[in-house]
This record gives sequence, structure tokens and C-alpha cells, in this order.
Amino acid sequence: MTDLLYSEEEEALRAAVRDLLTDHCDAAGVIARTESDAPHDLALWKLLAEGMGLAGLLVPDAQGGQGASHREAAVVLEELGRAVAPVPYLTSAVVATEALLACGDEELLGRLASGRTIGALAVGLHAAPGAALKAVRLENGTLHGELTGIADAAAADVLLVPADDGGLYAVAADTVTVTPQTSLDLTRPLATVTLDGAPGRRIGDAEPAVRRALRAAAGLLASEQLGVADWALTETVRYLKERKQFNRPVGGFQALKHRLAQLWLEVVNLRAAARAAADALASGEDTDVTVAVAQAYAAPVAVHAAEEALQLHAGIGMTWEHPIHLYLKRAKADSIAYGTAGAHREALAELVDLRAP
Repeated sequence: MTDLLYSEEEEALRAAVRDLLTDHCDAAGVIARTESDAPHDLALWKLLAEGMGLAGLLVPDAQGGQGASHREAAVVLEELGRAVAPVPYLTSAVVATEALLACGDEELLGRLASGRTIGALAVGLHAAPGAALKAVRLENGTLHGELTGIADAAAADVLLVPADDGGLYAVAADTVTVTPQTSLDLTRPLATVTLDGAPGRRIGDAEPAVRRALRAAAGLLASEQLGVADWALTETVRYLKERKQFNRPVGGFQALKHRLAQLWLEVVNLRAAARAAADALASGEDTDVTVAVAQAYAAPVAVHAAEEALQLHAGIGMTWEHPIHLYLKRAKADSIAYGTAGAHREALAELVDLRAP
């Protein structure tokens, strides 16, 4: 295992992304966008993807990308999690990109790396690595069927669709019907994708591509969850230092100190697990085990951090104007994304041969 501490380059990347999000992704703006018909912030996506080149971090230089690793992508996702940014970074720059890397489709990969094309893997957000795939029918060279729970499908220009012949097909988004679903996390909306004779171009075999994409998604999702949890802890500590009761800062009460200390320990451990998962994806060493460990731990911590933030902010935390609800919803939605913590614990038990009796 390599050093899990952040390198100077990773810290510089973090600072640049955080500065951009501070200027262009304030909480009030995110809340207003969730109330509109356009929840995705495509202007912010353009700044991240085209302006900073972040859409191509995982794509090799020769194919139009930045030639970075999953460690750098994890840093970006931490910051996006801290801002609950409504951009399709995880779904396009990680999931769809990993599927295309497995298939070797350089033309489409280059388009996604540039940021001018947004991709989405047409697999339900709840699907865990290794889970059975729901595929559409291939009839007379066109695709037919319905896929539900597709994250960021509304923002996608191209969908990567598994078919019943075992292939993965690139389908233009304007040839399918995308119907929004009611989503808990309004910053990462879900949709139903209906294909009724949609043309598609086979780009490779679905099973290995989807497995690789979902494994990377699960591993790097832990970094997004870390960002959510870290924001919740930091903002709660700040608030309790300022909020006074009985002429004393609320944060000075011992019972609250104990709760915050416990939460700090959980977040520190989550950082270690998330960093280990990102490093394992980058190095290819013990990847399945490390990703399973990270996801088995990450979801409960992120949810707990957001719930504590909501409770300890008291009345103001219950208001729509305060952004805590965005973080709680993201944490809850992430807890079932790419496999639940329980599913990853079961997978981990199989991987290390510790099956239940």
C-alpha cells in the first residue's frame, strides 16, 4: 500500500476545486435549483469539466484526458460532496468513463473527457458491483425496454445501455424517453429511461464493463460520503461554538462534546477507509476487499453525521432555507447507491472466506 496521506498536488487540486465551488455553488443557489425544473447546474459542470479538465481525470493522456488516478478523482468527489454540487461528475466522469475504458471506445471516451458530452450508465443507482444486470431487448438491431433509477439521465447526452445479447450499447439520449422519478436526493435526480426501437452502437461486452464501473463508483462514492460527513461535522462544531444558551456556548456542554468527539472519530476512520479505496483503485491491489470495506463503513457514518448536524442545529436545522436537509438526503441516498452497507459486508465476508454459519 502506498502513502494514503494527501500529496501536495492533491491538496492543490482540493484548494482549486473548493475555491471554484465557493464562488459558484452556494447553498442558497443549490436549494433554489432543486425547486426548479433544471436541478443540474450545467454552467458549474462546464467550469469543472472544460475549465479545469476534471471530466478527464481518469482518462489517459493519449485519449484526450488528464492521465491522473482515482486518488485525484477522490479529492474532487470529497469537495463535490462538501458542496452537494448538482453536477453529474460521479455518473459521467467516473461511472460512464470507467465503462468506456473497459470497452476501449476511444472516440466516445474522448468526448466525455472533454466535458462537452455527458454520459450515464443505464444501470439503477442501487445496483452493487457484481449484482445481476437488468438488460433491454435487442430486436432487429434496435433496443426496447425500460430501465428505472438511472441517476443523472436527464443531463446525459449519451446512455450506455446493457442489452440481452450481452453487449453494452451507446444510445443517444434524444432517441429515448427520459421520465423524472421522485427522488429523495434532489441534487442527484433519478429517471426512468424508456427505449422503444432506439438505435444503439455496440461498444463492448456489458458484464465486465459494468462490473468495473460499479466497483469504481462504490469505491469513490466513499470519498463523496466523506465530504458530506466532514461538512456536517465542521458546520456543527462552528454553530455550537457560536450558539449560546444560559449565556454559555452550547458547544461547551459536556454531553455535546462527547457526541462531537465520537463523530470526529467516525469521520477520521471514514477518511482512512475512503483514501484506502481510492488508492486501491489506482494501484489495482486488493481492490475488491478495500472497496467493500469502505462502503460497509461509509454509509452509516455519513448518515449519522448528517443526522447529528440536523439535531444539534436545533430549530434552524429543520428549516428549508438551511442546507442541512440537502446533506441528509444525499447521505441517505448514497447509503443505498451502488450497494447498501449490508450488501458490501456480505460481499466482504465472501471475499475473505468468513461466511455466516
